[in-house]
Amino acid sequence: MTDSVKTLCPYCGVGCGLEVSPPAAAGRATHRDSQGNPIWKVVGDRSHPSSQGMVCVKGATISESLDKDRLKYPMMRDSLSDPFRRVSWDEALDRIVDRIRTVIATQGSDGICLYGSGQFQTEDYYVAQKLIKGCLGTNNFDANSRLCMSSAVAGYIQSFGSDGPPCCYDDLELTDCAFLIGTNTAECHPIVFNRLHKHIKRDRKAKLIVVDPRRTKTAEAADLHIAINPGTDIDLLNGIAHLLMRWDKIDTLFIDECTKDFPAYAEVISHYPPELVARKCGIRIDHLEQAARYWAESERVLSLWSMGVNQSSEGTAKVRTIINLHLMTANIGKPGAGPFSLTGQPNAMGGREAGGLAHILPGYRSVKNPQHRAEVERLWELPAGRISPNPGRDAWSMITGLETGEVGLLWIAATNPAVSMPDLERTKAALLKSPLTVYQDAYYPTETAAYAHILLPAAQWGEKTGTMTNSERVVTLCPQFRLRPGEAKADWEIFAEVGRRLGFVEQFNFPDSAAVHREFVQATRNRPCDMTGISYDRLQQEGPIQWPCPLDGGRESTSTQQSGILSNLFKGKEEKPKGKRLYMDWRFNTPDGRARFAAYHSKGLAEPADETYPFVLTTGRLYGHWHTQTRTGRIEKITKMHPNPFVEIHPRDAEKLGIKDEDWVEVRSRRGRARFPAKVTKAIAPGTVFVPMHWGALWADNAEANSLTHPEACPDSLEPELKACAVRLVPISAISEADAEKPVQTSSAPEYASTPK
Repeated sequence: MTDSVKTLCPYCGVGCGLEVSPPAAAGRATHRDSQGNPIWKVVGDRSHPSSQGMVCVKGATISESLDKDRLKYPMMRDSLSDPFRRVSWDEALDRIVDRIRTVIATQGSDGICLYGSGQFQTEDYYVAQKLIKGCLGTNNFDANSRLCMSSAVAGYIQSFGSDGPPCCYDDLELTDCAFLIGTNTAECHPIVFNRLHKHIKRDRKAKLIVVDPRRTKTAEAADLHIAINPGTDIDLLNGIAHLLMRWDKIDTLFIDECTKDFPAYAEVISHYPPELVARKCGIRIDHLEQAARYWAESERVLSLWSMGVNQSSEGTAKVRTIINLHLMTANIGKPGAGPFSLTGQPNAMGGREAGGLAHILPGYRSVKNPQHRAEVERLWELPAGRISPNPGRDAWSMITGLETGEVGLLWIAATNPAVSMPDLERTKAALLKSPLTVYQDAYYPTETAAYAHILLPAAQWGEKTGTMTNSERVVTLCPQFRLRPGEAKADWEIFAEVGRRLGFVEQFNFPDSAAVHREFVQATRNRPCDMTGISYDRLQQEGPIQWPCPLDGGRESTSTQQSGILSNLFKGKEEKPKGKRLYMDWRFNTPDGRARFAAYHSKGLAEPADETYPFVLTTGRLYGHWHTQTRTGRIEKITKMHPNPFVEIHPRDAEKLGIKDEDWVEVRSRRGRARFPAKVTKAIAPGTVFVPMHWGALWADNAEANSLTHPEACPDSLEPELKACAVRLVPISAISEADAEKPVQTSSAPEYASTPK
């Protein structure tokens, strides 16, 4: 190949367009990495509507990891104590199929679990759903999006009747007030932040509010930084709502005609006066009032959030409480305004569209809805009743299912749960009990590979063709532009081959990924995420396309049917509001077309600090690294940028404990221990400490953040509270000899084949 190719960055949910040129392009010297591998040149795609040519360090260096430590051939072993041996694809697939049949015969299909990833392309997601939920009849497919975006999914569904962020990136440059909560956008979604920050600097009247216990790069740019105590998000949001209500800065006409359940919400927020909220949140009253004033005086308020909101035992409640503020002020369905969840992974949105969580089906359908199940069964040409009406196992329930013996086969693909799951020692101990674990990935070794019986080599970015959807619902075609190493296969190809070997030949008779995509978009017909107007050919000719994009050009807006008082709400609005924003007609995907308010009192953290564990630990990403370093840990520029993990401690807390900058500290929770050099900084609030979540056992000794976290989860979204747990800090110098001999890790993990430290 000699021409450049336009594709998508495979890291965060911003979905930046990239332009990739081959190493041996005419007239250019071939660049090579430290291992002698030729490096593809990567630059931002200026024509991509979402990123406009911008790219962060992760996207710019992506090609440097393509040929490092690749898993090239299927590998197998009988026991975790045995070494892997190379096997043929036939041998590996036959063993998987035999095990599936055995589990179905002895335990039923619910003994089979597949744990996927927001790294999948939509085609991978879709074929996996067809295999597991359709042909095998169990809803035990979940993805690492459960640890990431499931609270946003639940919040949107409960408030609006459907998933789907209603905003677009153009709103970043049109808003009067950006309200960022639970997101370090500057480091975790840098291109989104670049667009927003340029607008804030250009428009002196626009305001930026950042709510975060840490003074992050994002908070440093804010007009108002509110460093709340961890777990008091709902207190703050209800406190802002209380002041808006007190000041009569609400849109009563919109509330009356376009929403339901406001009286219950109004009663709840009456209990959140400024004095109480400021005390609970640990903030100044004038800061609370200033935030409410910015919201009240702005015509277009845009809220952005990510893991700091979602990864919580109150995750769905927090999302819905953010949405409440938009509903009470009619800040939705118009340019520059709306509740906008920033997706964590490159195709977590595509996974939601394809049904990639244990409680949903393709096309924003629910497994509990009999009509939805019947529609998908007809599309898949399966007998009526084949799809189970019961939600499957979520990610954590797969772990507990291994503990109890109810899971007889665990298939993991494109994710690394031996680092990313909460309560890691318990997770690892459960993985040791798995009768058979299949691990499908592009790299080896990884931490999870140590717990696998079968390794399947997967094609990664640039080695397969498929689509991905970013946070603003823009679909981009990602074409294959390089040869696959060894015998690697696309994830969807592996799932389809297993399906055929199980006897479902007709269901998986896909000649290529384009055929998978054509079938997938049919599952979206007449659904809120209708993509029937999107095809590979159109994406190749026109570039990225945003949904909804129905084949017939779209259904007529209900706004043309309104009358009476409601019609006044739509004066000056488009007759047929389509395109970049959802709900421009202020009619929602609920049975009566009205959005729902939600009334929540704050419950606080699932595990608050106490005398024994007096600090709250929060975790998060760094600018250069991605998740568990499976890819970025192999890129020299990034490892130099972020060479080691650390723990941030406020100077006041450090002084009390006798800790100085760079002193080694052991962080202890009720579940485990980890050790880090101290970073003494005023950027963290007193009583709170921060640890980056990227380092697993392959990259540092005893520095796994999730050895400390707990699995308590939101009851609606089932998303664990990875953002907060109670810990204590012990300077290494103060640890007694007897205490030092206690093992930091409690599970007897198998040894890794090699260590890339």
